Amino acid sequence: MEPGPRTTGEIADLTGLTSGSATRLVDRLQKAGLAERHPDPHDRRKVLVTLTRGRTPEIEAAWDTPGKAFDQALEDFTDDELTIIERYLRRTTAQTARLRAD
Repeated sequence: MEPGPRTTGEIADLTGLTSGSATRLVDRLQKAGLAERHPDPHDRRKVLVTLTRGRTPEIEAAWDTPGKAFDQALEDFTDDELTIIERYLRRTTAQTARLRAD
């Protein structure tokens, strides 16, 4: 749900997927009519991925159930505890990125 078009590499970075897995994800989304690939107007070597216009309500609805489940899982934590959880997740995400780069 990032604003604006993204490359498959950026999608991989945002999701923690490998580049090959991100490519397969975009392939499946495109086959389902939920995403489209367009040439990058600033770099002919790149392809940008966007959500298919008019399908946003369906995509948002798909996040409804998981979103509510995550909200319920976190509702008993204090703001201070959530800050610690967020810090942990950011650190482990950064560490995972470093490990993948090596």
